[in-house]
Amino acid sequence: MASDLTVMIVEDNLMLADLLEEILVSHGHRVCGIARTVDAAIRLGRETKPDLAIIDVRLADHGFGPDAAEALADLPGMAILYATGNLDIAIVLDARGQGCLVKPYRVEDLVRSLEIVQELHRFGQATGPIPRGFHILPNRPTAVSDLRHG
Repeated sequence: MASDLTVMIVEDNLMLADLLEEILVSHGHRVCGIARTVDAAIRLGRETKPDLAIIDVRLADHGFGPDAAEALADLPGMAILYATGNLDIAIVLDARGQGCLVKPYRVEDLVRSLEIVQELHRFGQATGPIPRGFHILPNRPTAVSDLRHG
């Protein structure tokens, strides 16, 4: 994946959001901001137009990350990775996005998941290996070549 992507973090746990930001920056990406609620995520996405969003499913103020993703659907070029302990909710809500990484996850699994999501978004397919806990969202018509759990 190309470095220097602009990434938006949508996460209500500020300690986890700060950790995500450190990981992203250390891997050459720019974090455009952190949002804890659906409304804040929509504002941040519209203002910064990120290349990628890492979105938790459950947000502050009883919000749901997929609602933010749906509201930002008209932004061209934004890939979405859900990072959540609630995989079943992302699937049930038919969430807009390319993939979901189940918490807790390892740093290397997050980094690889970002690569896969970007490949799926840009090319409609991705190459393996697939990290533990990563799932391609079912509403994405994709051709996945050689994806194996790593």
